[in-house]
Amino acid sequence: METFRKEKGLEGLRLEKRKIQTVQINLGNRCNQSCRHCHIEASPRGSKNMDRETAELITSKLMESDIRDIEFTGGTPEMNPNLRFFIESLSGNGKTLTVRTSLTVLEMPEYQKYLDLYERHRVRVVASLPGLFQDSIDSQRGRGVFEKTIRMLRKLNERGFGSNGLGLDLVYNPGGDQLPPPQKDLEREFRQVLRERYNVEFNNLICIVNSPIGRFRRLLEKSGTVESYLNVLKDNFNAETLDRIMCRDLVTLDYHGYVYDCDFNLALGMTVRGYEDKRFWEIDLEGFRPYISLSEHCYACTAGRGSSCQGEVAHASGMRESVRAYYGEKLKSSSDLKTTACCPSEALPVYVSEVMPYIADEIKEKFYGCGSPIPPAIKGCTVLDLGCGTGRDVYIASKLTGPEGYVIGIDMTEEQLEVARRHIDLQMERFGYERPNVDFRKGYIEDLESAGIEDESVDIVISNCVINLSPDKDRVFREIFRVLKPGGELYFSDVFSGRRVPGHLRDDPVLLGECLAGAMYIEDFRRLIRDLGCMDYRVVSRRKISLDSPEVEEKIGMVDFYSITVRAFKLDDLEDICEDYGQVAIYKGTVPGFPHYFDLDDHHRFITGKPMLVCGNTASMLQKTRFFEHFRIVGDRSVHYGPFDCGPASEKTGDDNNCSGGACC
Repeated sequence: METFRKEKGLEGLRLEKRKIQTVQINLGNRCNQSCRHCHIEASPRGSKNMDRETAELITSKLMESDIRDIEFTGGTPEMNPNLRFFIESLSGNGKTLTVRTSLTVLEMPEYQKYLDLYERHRVRVVASLPGLFQDSIDSQRGRGVFEKTIRMLRKLNERGFGSNGLGLDLVYNPGGDQLPPPQKDLEREFRQVLRERYNVEFNNLICIVNSPIGRFRRLLEKSGTVESYLNVLKDNFNAETLDRIMCRDLVTLDYHGYVYDCDFNLALGMTVRGYEDKRFWEIDLEGFRPYISLSEHCYACTAGRGSSCQGEVAHASGMRESVRAYYGEKLKSSSDLKTTACCPSEALPVYVSEVMPYIADEIKEKFYGCGSPIPPAIKGCTVLDLGCGTGRDVYIASKLTGPEGYVIGIDMTEEQLEVARRHIDLQMERFGYERPNVDFRKGYIEDLESAGIEDESVDIVISNCVINLSPDKDRVFREIFRVLKPGGELYFSDVFSGRRVPGHLRDDPVLLGECLAGAMYIEDFRRLIRDLGCMDYRVVSRRKISLDSPEVEEKIGMVDFYSITVRAFKLDDLEDICEDYGQVAIYKGTVPGFPHYFDLDDHHRFITGKPMLVCGNTASMLQKTRFFEHFRIVGDRSVHYGPFDCGPASEKTGDDNNCSGGACC
């Protein structure tokens, strides 16, 4: 079990890895540039390059694992011929691929082919841009690099990178022995200058802190500033970063396949403790929880501004603190909210409304939510509520699961949890239960493992207007599908947007607390869960949100917001469009509270006893989940009749339809 020392400094700290989410593959030290800050000292003369046999062994191991995020670095990865093999082998298998490139290498004729490869396989591109003007770039990375970089950024923009769901992130690091500015402020400057002067767009700017190793350390030694720079890093130690630094759930592989806690440790030859002689494919990842090898260079990742390749980690802590303060201190009841985003307007389902009289008044008064994300037919299930607050939905689910069920609530706000826990005995007495079937835990929805939620241990995950508040939604959904059992269901209500929220508004404390600043663009949500292997989700209900506050309207009135209730199942046979196999579903009328019909979503109403032609995805949702006992499915997938007669969401128009649908609409 890891131990956290929250006082200043890393000395004596025992920091344990969590389950590995990301594998970073260093293909070698060959690069078309020789940057003065490079910690692995890459150059055109680099001779350490991964061979095909090693690449194949790594790929086989990754295909067997549930690790989703794969990053390629170097050197510059394009200069290793195995990069194409990796991308073509791993793409389309539920993996998200990132290439950390010098960018200028793509101007070289022999490597221009990678532009097509990246576009075709939707590879996220991360490129260094440590300044906005030629003098600063060329002094750090070489003469002529700035002009080449701008040309390549424009070419990537032309192909949809930086928009249309193709990721293009930039990396900034200082030119010398100082910390970078705050990431969000610098990103705003970069976005403005690159747009106005060079007509370049990008998704995110990642600020990193230079680690005192490699070429950068030699520069410090030459100027006699090693000690002073280390003191700056130590003086800026931020214990909040320890929960989210990249080495907690990442491993880096060298060109031989040996494993390291991070790219910096690789540069120093510090293999993972206890696995010094093991290659990646020889490791049992299920039991892989070593202590991280720490040294003085690790202060670069805890200086509060950046965590190596992952960017500023304090930003997430700041967002969390803003949300915690808004819901724990500023809001005393739901009447204090400025908009209707976190207020349900639709009638509760009968099976939910029948439980409401049993819920304590204080719990209901301090409830903030935008829907009713509690599905029917959950008796005996294990339910997890993300961002449970004062526990209203936990207690409703507690009653609906019955005493044989179990409901866990996760929240990061102690003031909210204190209210929830204070009423456990009262609620159990009202429900007539001999012992509690609820458990409230403090934690982050991005890290359910730290809250003790094991793999494939939950039948249903619910959430009520909370995921929009997370600074790392990708990680939230990864955790959800990790903890769900096969056939399990995600059923949540949240605020979505009809367009992406402008970057400069995403950290506004009022807009964030009102569930607007963090709203996901509905198409980005679709792409995100698709990349996690969930090819089809369903909209259960949807309403447009009214911005009733002049203050809020003035800030963000250009964006249309919707409260949407979504259901998605953890099934391995869903397809990205509806396919027709001639299957028929017949509802038995046995879901509690629904004797005459059952609504799977906003366009599938099953009348009791009436045969209904369904696509293959819908058949699986009814046959391979807890609903199987309530339906009879006729037919299988042995004969295919082409696409199911069902229009995609993109063909719908109008305010009532432009923000709904998964594969089947």
